[in-house]
Amino acid sequence: MTSREVQIFDAANTEVARPIREAAASGALIGKGNYRHFMLKEIFEQPAVIGDTLNALINPATRTVHLPELPFALGDLERVTMIACGTAYHACVVAKYWFERIARISVEVDIASEFRYRAPAMPRGGAAIFVSQSGETADTLAALRYAKAQGQKIIAVVNQPESSIAREADIVLPTLAGPEIGVASTKAFTTQLAVLACFTVALARARGTIDHTREAELVGFLTEIPSRASEVLNHDERIREIATEVAEARDVLYLGRGSAFPLALEGALKLKEISYIHAEGYAAGEMKHGPIALIDEACAGHRAGAA
Repeated sequence: MTSREVQIFDAANTEVARPIREAAASGALIGKGNYRHFMLKEIFEQPAVIGDTLNALINPATRTVHLPELPFALGDLERVTMIACGTAYHACVVAKYWFERIARISVEVDIASEFRYRAPAMPRGGAAIFVSQSGETADTLAALRYAKAQGQKIIAVVNQPESSIAREADIVLPTLAGPEIGVASTKAFTTQLAVLACFTVALARARGTIDHTREAELVGFLTEIPSRASEVLNHDERIREIATEVAEARDVLYLGRGSAFPLALEGALKLKEISYIHAEGYAAGEMKHGPIALIDEACAGHRAGAA
């Protein structure tokens, strides 16, 4: 390899040719702009990138979801396995609620780093969805190869269409989040949810669990998300006030019920990752079964939402 060319060799040390693919990222997207840090910039980019991601999958004229061409019949799926790490895992847990309630399909969610060690039996004809921002997460890629060997249809939800996970998948559903420079995932998480929400609607329609009227209604809700995200960001000053109070806490508990439970897990993860404050996410109904003992005058609590 030199500054001008790269040579690639296979396991037999024979030189091989690979197609050159040009990344879509530009220098303007990678810049920090007028924001104090990249994470703040990426938080405020969410309305735009969620809109871009939804627009790639939704036809606003017909109020329907249109996935890329599939190499299998979506309506024939009987079981879905979702595998990811970290924040992407929390996106999968949120989607599990949607898949099961709306598409009425059995879903298993697993952490990629643990999935391999279980070596589960996977029924033929199932689909495995792998979610990753980079598309290069080693544990997720290893789990993908195991699932492929088990005869699963492989669906990748990634932000990098040139990545290893994307190349080895049967179908790629891209999250159009653009480059994410900040260490803690923000816009990648919300665009993953946008893709999984659209997939839920398409899956439900294919399985006949919703009709066109309900599909149009759900698509209408999805198209409102970018403006709703902008409304939340307009409360930046109030969020700063809350953050000042939380900064004094020794421990923080996040509570959520239903699909808000994995959001509580994600909120706790973010607080630990960014502020180094101890935080835990719990299902709201489980507080009385032990965790309530953690509450004292130095503990802050936040409700992630209601089902």
